[in-house]
Amino acid sequence: MARKKKPSSRTKRAKKKNNTITSFFKSKQTHLVFGVFILSIAIFLFVSFYSFLTHWKEDQSQLNFLTDKNIEVKNLLGKLGASISDFFIFDGFGVSSFIIPILLFFTGLYIILDIPVNKLKKAWMNGILIMIWLSLVFAFFFTDKSILSGTIGYEVNDFSQIYIGSTGFFLLLLLTFLGFIISKFKITPERIKNNLPKKKIKDNNTIDDITEGYISQPIIENTEQNPELELDLEPETLVKDKNPIEEPTILEVVEKKVEPIKIMEIEVNKPIDEERTVKNLSNKLVEEFGEFDPKLELANYKFPTLDLLKDYSNENITINKAELEDNKNKIVETLNHYKISIESIKATIGPTVTLYEIVPKAGIRISKIKNLEDDIALSLAALGIRIIAPIPGKGTIGIEVPNKKPSVVSMKSVLSSQKFQNSKMALPIALGKTISNETFVFDLAKMPHLLMAGATGQGKSVGLNAVLASLLYKKHPAEVKFVLIDPKKVELTLFNKIERHYLAKLPDSEEAIITDTKQVVNTLNSLCIEMDDRYNLLKAAYVRNISEYNTKFKTRKLNPENGHRFLPYIVLVIDEFADLIMTAGKEIEGPIARLAQLARAIGIHLIVATQRPSVNVITGIIKANFPARVAFRVTSKIDSRTILDFQGADQLIGKGDMLISTGNDLTRLQCAFIDTPEVERVTDFIGSQKAYSQALILPEYTGDENSNSIDVDIADRDELFEDAAEIIINAQQGSASLLQRKLKLGYNRAGRIIDQLEAAKIVGQFEGSKARQVLVADTMALRQLLDDEKL
Repeated sequence: MARKKKPSSRTKRAKKKNNTITSFFKSKQTHLVFGVFILSIAIFLFVSFYSFLTHWKEDQSQLNFLTDKNIEVKNLLGKLGASISDFFIFDGFGVSSFIIPILLFFTGLYIILDIPVNKLKKAWMNGILIMIWLSLVFAFFFTDKSILSGTIGYEVNDFSQIYIGSTGFFLLLLLTFLGFIISKFKITPERIKNNLPKKKIKDNNTIDDITEGYISQPIIENTEQNPELELDLEPETLVKDKNPIEEPTILEVVEKKVEPIKIMEIEVNKPIDEERTVKNLSNKLVEEFGEFDPKLELANYKFPTLDLLKDYSNENITINKAELEDNKNKIVETLNHYKISIESIKATIGPTVTLYEIVPKAGIRISKIKNLEDDIALSLAALGIRIIAPIPGKGTIGIEVPNKKPSVVSMKSVLSSQKFQNSKMALPIALGKTISNETFVFDLAKMPHLLMAGATGQGKSVGLNAVLASLLYKKHPAEVKFVLIDPKKVELTLFNKIERHYLAKLPDSEEAIITDTKQVVNTLNSLCIEMDDRYNLLKAAYVRNISEYNTKFKTRKLNPENGHRFLPYIVLVIDEFADLIMTAGKEIEGPIARLAQLARAIGIHLIVATQRPSVNVITGIIKANFPARVAFRVTSKIDSRTILDFQGADQLIGKGDMLISTGNDLTRLQCAFIDTPEVERVTDFIGSQKAYSQALILPEYTGDENSNSIDVDIADRDELFEDAAEIIINAQQGSASLLQRKLKLGYNRAGRIIDQLEAAKIVGQFEGSKARQVLVADTMALRQLLDDEKL
């Protein structure tokens, strides 16, 4: 077996030399040096060209200025600059030679930035063609030899006009210009035809009307089997039949002796690659008309400006070294009393709270420090002390102590932060600032729902306003809509001014902000219908979430004629959830739970606030679907656990001091403060602009209004029916317990009588814990009602 011949030392040296040369040219340092060199040449040429425009006559008069040292030139880059400029501009292509340094500049820039220079090939080709064409144009319109056209332009123009005349040369220039434009912008007869104004087609001349009455012809099978038959299709076979008849059209077959004609076989049932067709069509539409822009209807809409919000004098954090030192000494002293030694302590100052981080010595139990919470609060004589043992992600224990002089966190400072301004989130919300004075911004679309709870007057309504203001400052009216539910009827009324910009409501509803319990139930069920409709659209579009769907719709891959539409995000805000649960109960909890479970993917997000965080209001079903929870100050540890599953909300200091839980993390924030006049200025600014014709209309929901009523025959009424009716009317209170007391009845019989009164329309429907509404004003009206029934 022959041995492989080893490469000689000369071959190795040659390979090594080639590798060295290759690595040299591939080196980034070489690219940088070469790029800077090209840039320098470009700048040199540009400056010399510019200087030549003003001093070319003086410099040109000195014919031997390059060889004679005693001759001075006025070009900014000396004799070399004057000589090169004379070559390119006067002897070359005139002022159009400026294209050369511009092309060189971008070439050098591409090399420095490591961008493939191949992308500049077309630019160089187009640039040189434009330079030559401009030189000829200047020569044609300015017949004297000058720096406008250069020698080349002048001579070519002079030569061309001798043979084809000035008119012919002008037509040649025009033809080359049109040819360049057509090839550059890919102009075709179809595009010109499509851009021409079209006549409007009358409504009664639709596509269905046009195609109706045409006589269709079947596809004839391959004629190779009988090559001597030629198909002669009568021209009348595709003419609109004014009087369509039932008889099938006869295809006339004429026998002729001709050469065999090969006709391509057509498979009628061959599947069409629908996806490829749609993609090609969408790309063509995007190329011609651009992507769909949902903001186009309100293209001139302006976002609220930051100067509408208020600056506060006490916003800046002031460091009181004496206070810090005093608190540190008291913490260390209290720990020493219980024989707890620490290695180090440091402070992080926030707007309202200072965090003292301590590192205990080895062998100290964390639980021992945790149990000293009340003792440390006593020694510091401060409310709102909270011990974090340990701080997540750190090997330290945190003690949060309220500042004696807290700073205000204004909404303006939060919204003007770079973190919020540069955020690319779908629904960015700037809620406040952390202990380390960093702006806290989160994406509601990823939360995906938010539960807010806290005692009365602790900042809950301000927190809702902060959430809404964040979205108003960041999202266009076409991108987000709000469904506002306000049982208290006074908290969200200011947002009525932006009804036609941002709000959504039921059909035929007078007020966009919902306050009536019955309307709340209908609205929530309407949102469930909207959710199901959106899921059907996502299913038809073969996507999984609203972001993918809207991207596909913008790129014109979804046909609006098939029901597809741009889907804005919908944010449902409920200000006082406890009141709704107490009045409507399961009617509210059912759709809320369904929306919380399913609505995330289709862009419906919930923000629910309540001041009574008890377990019968915030049920297990609701908590399971609200991973993001905000707790303002509450009165008990039980309420804190109900909201957050942790203690701590009972130790907050109020006035916007809050804890936010996003799963396992618990963060203390100072909520941004936005006052009522600020909200009013923002809504006035938005409301004064051009708006949509109406608010976003939600799907219509028709509830069974008589679902709870019972149809009772008059003959089957209780013998005490009329007595019970008089008692109810006199008391104006529809209650079964009232009948039990007055008529000494059992609960079951009193309940049956109430059902009979409802069937007779004397009392209204069941409304939870509330007494039924009495529909009859007095006993006279009752007698009239009963007499009418007997007739």
